[in-house]
Amino acid sequence: MDWNSTIKGFTSYLKLERSLSANSIEAYLRDVDKLKQYCETLGGKAPSEIETGDIETFLAWINELGMLPPSQARVLSGLKAFFKYMLLENLIENDPVSLIESPRLSRKLPDTLSIVDINNLIAAIDLSKPEGMRNKTMLEVLYSCGLRVSELVNLKISNLCLEVEFIKVTGKGDKERLVPIGSEAIKLLNIYLKEIRVHSDIKPGKEDFIFLNRRGAPLTRVMVFLIIKQLAESIGLNKSISPHTFRHSFATHLIEGGADLRAVQEMLGHESITTTEIYTHLDRDYLRQTIISHHPRG
Repeated sequence: MDWNSTIKGFTSYLKLERSLSANSIEAYLRDVDKLKQYCETLGGKAPSEIETGDIETFLAWINELGMLPPSQARVLSGLKAFFKYMLLENLIENDPVSLIESPRLSRKLPDTLSIVDINNLIAAIDLSKPEGMRNKTMLEVLYSCGLRVSELVNLKISNLCLEVEFIKVTGKGDKERLVPIGSEAIKLLNIYLKEIRVHSDIKPGKEDFIFLNRRGAPLTRVMVFLIIKQLAESIGLNKSISPHTFRHSFATHLIEGGADLRAVQEMLGHESITTTEIYTHLDRDYLRQTIISHHPRG
């Protein structure tokens, strides 16, 4: 089979058998497209003709182009899924990536905001502007629930269970989870929905989305990034922050406060607890106080 036919079949496999989200499928296809581009430089090798040596030279090629180890690992992960599909469909007899190890990665600790930083960012929002209450509510929900930015912009009114202080979130792979929501976020949601959003001219079919732009359409992920960046600049916060920084801060503050790691894993929607364990980095003063308080020789 040629590249186009194989990629078309792979897309159907990811969509129907793996039930992946559109964003995940797009990421896998980008990885495969990089290999396709490389094979074109080799005279147009078909997917079924690729050998382990080709994959090794491909990885060396993307390394020379300046691709960092985390990105290389991401590409290799996509290729493993691609050749696994080809094996399942009997398009190849041997998997050319099965013996290739992923690049060693250092676990980078995520940037976090202090509670003071978060309070200052939210306090900097100009509530006299039409979008002020929307932005304040949005950041409170982001921090209160530890959401991914994609989960935030896709949050719907029908996902709210405010009477029992939970919201239903659709995460990676379209997996749903229930996340507790704090009283301050609930209060602001009620104000925003009942007093601000009701006056919006909402686009047909978008009535259930909570956070809307001036045109009555759901906010984009890029817009949320820009709002947070502008707020950081307005208070002179010299940190590189994004919506994900609120998620990191949510997890870190919970663990610093004594929350159970598995509970945090559930709230974040992590498939593996090893992903959540990165949030167990705590500042030295906190660790020192914990040892003094709890160790028998403290």
